[in-house]
Amino acid sequence: MFEYEYAVPLLPTEMAAYLGTAAELVLPVLLALGLAGRFAALALFLFNIVAVISYPDLSEVGRQHHFYWGMLLAMLAVHGPGLLSADGWLARRCKASQS
Repeated sequence: MFEYEYAVPLLPTEMAAYLGTAAELVLPVLLALGLAGRFAALALFLFNIVAVISYPDLSEVGRQHHFYWGMLLAMLAVHGPGLLSADGWLARRCKASQS
């Protein structure tokens, strides 16, 4: 699919396939756990942009969905995952151990 259907810019097709698969499998898990939340959200935001650019047959409704996903991911990247995330727990734990 990466060779004939998706036109990923700047990457060889095999590398794009491996990176795309890794991003789709690892980043949502990190985001759901709240571990490295800002990194995961930013990486998924960029992955979302590449998906829209590289798939020319995407419908207008599909573009709109990607736009909404992008806005949500950008919000998470800017504001962070929150207090109930693993990142929030680790930050509180580190702060308590320093005191």
